[in-house]
Amino acid sequence: MSGGTSARRGRRLRDRLPVRLRHHWKPAAVLGVGLAAMVVFLGDVRISPYVTSSSRVEADPITDDVGGTVDLYDTSVAHTLQITYEQTDFDKMMKEFREDGTKEYIKADLVVDGVYLNDVGIRLKGNSTLMSLRGGRGMPGGGRGLPDGAPTGAVRAPGGATEGGAPGETGQRGGGGMGGMVQYDLSADKPEELPWLVKIDEYVEGRAYQGEREISLRPGSKGQVPLNEALALSLTGLSGQKAERYGFTELTVNNRPAATRLMVEAPDTDYADDVGDGNGVLYKAKAGGSFAYRGDDPTDYESSFKQLNKKGSQDLEPVMKLIKWVNNASDEEFARDLGKYVDVESFAEYLASQNLLLNFDDMAGPGKNYLLWYDLDTKKFSVLGWDYNLTFSGDATAGPEDEIGMGGGLPGARPEGLPQGAADTEGRGPGAMEHVLKTRFLASDAFDGVYQEAYRELYRKFYGSGAAAENLEAVAEQARAAGAGSEELESSVTRLRQTVTDRTAALAENKEVTG
Repeated sequence: MSGGTSARRGRRLRDRLPVRLRHHWKPAAVLGVGLAAMVVFLGDVRISPYVTSSSRVEADPITDDVGGTVDLYDTSVAHTLQITYEQTDFDKMMKEFREDGTKEYIKADLVVDGVYLNDVGIRLKGNSTLMSLRGGRGMPGGGRGLPDGAPTGAVRAPGGATEGGAPGETGQRGGGGMGGMVQYDLSADKPEELPWLVKIDEYVEGRAYQGEREISLRPGSKGQVPLNEALALSLTGLSGQKAERYGFTELTVNNRPAATRLMVEAPDTDYADDVGDGNGVLYKAKAGGSFAYRGDDPTDYESSFKQLNKKGSQDLEPVMKLIKWVNNASDEEFARDLGKYVDVESFAEYLASQNLLLNFDDMAGPGKNYLLWYDLDTKKFSVLGWDYNLTFSGDATAGPEDEIGMGGGLPGARPEGLPQGAADTEGRGPGAMEHVLKTRFLASDAFDGVYQEAYRELYRKFYGSGAAAENLEAVAEQARAAGAGSEELESSVTRLRQTVTDRTAALAENKEVTG
């Protein structure tokens, strides 16, 4: 080459593209042309995917199942959990939650009953439970806050009154999780008391612990550990209905003082495998959603229901059809044809259980705490309960036909489809709450027999047999073994014991219940 200078040739367009794209430019070009044609010819038409396959194959298999040393939900042993994370990650997560209510995962290390799991995901869990962390800004996820002027940390009591909580007071209002709409006084300075969702496979794909991908640490710690929820789960499982497994554990977070917590199996992909023979789809109702019919576009229901399993082979279409029928059927059609859509006997058991357990926050409550199970063999739905931290609330003398609630209900809550500020057909104002499927079922004479039969049978299993009283003592002992023993805990046990005693006595005197 001569010593003279020469102009440097610019790179051709094809040379600026990544090597892999240059090798496969023809298929990419065809795809681009196809997309452009769709835009031209379809314009702003919305395309909604429907999946009709009945495949039993799950798209997200467990490939690394850590065995552990003892059964995670063995209530006969004391459990321990240790969570360690970077403080900067926690501070960022809390800042985002306070500002806009988002609940993002952060990376943490977990030691469960002596077994180390690196890089699990943890995030805050709950809606109304977390209100005090946001400075009274209301519930994230579509939930409703307290009335204007109610103090931060306030709680809606069973009679409709509002009890104030002074800033800095620690613990749970309403007595150990046994009365009314409980509000917890949570603090970022006490992460061991926060409600957490632990996701084993958030950062390590395919990993599980004893077949569990998620562990839920429920609200309430130490003396306020939710004995009522554990008791409700125990009785529900005893009756043969599907219920999450649970256990009490001693939790430490970043070398903070230990706190006794209730850990509960989280309804997820693998939870669905244990429902019936596993050949079905499990849908979780969202707190900010509704059961209103919104048309035939599946995307319009994603804010109301989350599909937990068989993603890719099933979709929300069965739920949409159920909602449409329940909302549009005449009373005659509802009575005649409900059995084509819903397992009537299991639904009667669900409703009877919620009444017997004095559960204010069931499928018609503010948290919409229920699951829909769609059986792919029978093509029928069953309703499953979960999140029982408001059980054993309200009037212990309530009978089979009485509503379980908190006086006038929560502020701002109203039956679905009811115009703002209007009363419903039964004369109840905007404070009332209901679920159209539950309301229509209980209002129809056609289902009186199946409901009453389920109620009497479950009364015998829960109260007539003495199981509620016996299981309460067992649950209390489990909490003590996990370190919750204190005068405060014993006060909670005493109050819950009184509720169980009163409920048992009242139902025993009800001829409709005892026959």
